[in-house]
Amino acid sequence: MFGTLSEESEVKVPASKAWDLFGTLELGKVVTGKLVEAIDVVEGDGGTGTILKLTLKPGLGFSWYSEKFTKVDNENRVKEAEVVEGGFLDFGFTLYRVRFEIKENPNDDTGSSCLVKLTLEYEVKEEVAAANASLVSNAPLVGIMSVAKEHLLKSG
Repeated sequence: MFGTLSEESEVKVPASKAWDLFGTLELGKVVTGKLVEAIDVVEGDGGTGTILKLTLKPGLGFSWYSEKFTKVDNENRVKEAEVVEGGFLDFGFTLYRVRFEIKENPNDDTGSSCLVKLTLEYEVKEEVAAANASLVSNAPLVGIMSVAKEHLLKSG
C-alpha cells in the first residue's frame, strides 16, 4: 500500500532564505528540543548521502530512527530524506520519505515570500497495512513547518 500526504504554506521570507534553512542541517538544529530530543550527524555534511540519527520525544510510538538525504537539489530547492533504519521500518514500512520543496511565490512580485511544500510518501507491506498505515500522519509535517516558519520570521 502506497500513500502520500502533503502540506503547503506561504512563508514571508524570500525563497533563498527559506532554502538556507530547509536545504541544510540548520533545520535539524531548529527542531531539536521542540519536535525531537536530539539529531546526530552520523555521516556527511548536509549534502546528498548525509545520514542523521533522530532521537524522538517519549510517546511517539518509537524512540529513534535514522534518515538519509537521498536528494539535495540546490538549484530547484528540493531535498528528500528517507528513513533507512528504525522508526517506521520497524512497523512494516518499506518506504518513508519526506520531501521539502521551496518555491517562489507566484502571487508575490516582490520576492519577499515563498511557498514551502512538505510531502510525505510511504509504502507499507500489505499484511500490516491495515494495522500500521494509521501511524502515518501529517502532524510531523505541520510541526516542522510551524517551527521553521516561526524561526524564519524571527530571524527576519
